[in-house]
Amino acid sequence: MRIGLTGGIAAGKSTVTARLARLGAYVIDYDALARTVVAPGGEALPSIVAEFGPDALNPDGTLNRAWLAEHVFGRQAEPGARERLDAIEHPLIYREAARLENAHPEARIVVHDIPLLAEVIDEIPFAFDHIVTVEAPEAERIERMVNTRDMSRQQALDRIRHQSTQAQRQAIADTIIDSAQPMANMLQTVDRLYEQWT
Repeated sequence: MRIGLTGGIAAGKSTVTARLARLGAYVIDYDALARTVVAPGGEALPSIVAEFGPDALNPDGTLNRAWLAEHVFGRQAEPGARERLDAIEHPLIYREAARLENAHPEARIVVHDIPLLAEVIDEIPFAFDHIVTVEAPEAERIERMVNTRDMSRQQALDRIRHQSTQAQRQAIADTIIDSAQPMANMLQTVDRLYEQWT
């Protein structure tokens, strides 16, 4: 089975992913793939520099993530900047995800951990047997980003503003996991889901 896992930023998706991996699922982490394609030597890096200019790089040749985030997600971002970045990165990420999936034919449950699944559901070259979204109240997510990711409240709000809404994620999901509930209850929900899939 191929599972699509999504959720709002800082909603607790990583906790669900870790539990599924512990239960035996093979997880393909799209955030990790995105980091790989923009690493030095990664296929996306030259295209990002060509599209956004040399300021997208640090002096050591690595991606200047803070600069790019401000120019893609910040309040002064040019219209269409996010789409231009996605057009560079997404095809490379999908290709690598397909390679990883094909490299693990023994996996009974393959989880595609895709933060932006609702945004790309019409373009992604995979069909999912089950889609799960992990959700938490916006105020709680903002607090998590401020406290654990060194973001300002405005940066946290900008990230949320550039993602799909909770309603959009729930519209594509077969199952909604509330991560604001006690941790033990949430993990029991994950365990029951995995049992159903297997």
